Amino acid sequence: MTPTEHQTLTPNVAGTDRELIAFRIGEQEFCVDIMSVREIRGWTPATPLPRSPAYMKGVINLRGVVLPIIDLGARFGLVTNEPTERHVIMVAHVGSRLVGLLVDAVSDIVQLSDAAIQPTPDVASEQVKSFVKGIFAVEGGRMISLIDLNNVLPEGEAEAA
Repeated sequence: MTPTEHQTLTPNVAGTDRELIAFRIGEQEFCVDIMSVREIRGWTPATPLPRSPAYMKGVINLRGVVLPIIDLGARFGLVTNEPTERHVIMVAHVGSRLVGLLVDAVSDIVQLSDAAIQPTPDVASEQVKSFVKGIFAVEGGRMISLIDLNNVLPEGEAEAA
């Protein structure tokens, strides 16, 4: 999907009551609640911070606010690439903090009911279960993981961010 395209995917479930923003990291798709995302912007090079975790790209100036940038692919332990102008920063609320979440691309706005969300499989590790609240299928057999943003940063780092 190109940056100018937009589509809404609705799983075949009655009673749609939730909107999510779907995004890609590599070949995998994830989503977060649309109400936690403040804005979506293009990649801006970040200023690195010394002794920060590998998933912390650094900080940017967002209209006078210092915004930490978290590489979600690195945070989830996925293969990551150096960001390019095609990458996207989702400015979102993580706990009580505002942070930038670096992803490959935002792909869709998904509408579904809570009944469409399946639990994270028992074969997943506890760390995976802390990030992924559930999984659901959309047209074409695509599987999208619902992310719990409150667990993206370790507790101490969420407050320091």
